[in-house]
Amino acid sequence: MKLIIAIVNNDDSAVVASALTKENFTVTKLSTTGGFLMVGNTTFLIGTEENKVARAKEIISKFSKTRTHEVATTASFGRGLADGELRTPVTVGGAMVFVLSVDEAEKY
Repeated sequence: MKLIIAIVNNDDSAVVASALTKENFTVTKLSTTGGFLMVGNTTFLIGTEENKVARAKEIISKFSKTRTHEVATTASFGRGLADGELRTPVTVGGAMVFVLSVDEAEKY
């Protein structure tokens, strides 16, 4: 048995959850916040058999899009921003996926 932990941007979480459940994956959703941009994420916990891990990862990859987001640079600290000056684009979104081995799992 495997536990997949997938951290997905909130913008993609509904479609990822829908696609996973459509293929009979059991999904638990947790609301989380990223540390870098402090934006909302959804962390999925997916318990599955080892032979289904690749398919779950395909689904997550397919529906987790990257996008560009503008953030204030550190040069703005202490002086604020004037109409978007000192902003830099960063790539956000996509997904971070961890696959862990599970020694034991019981469902009651």
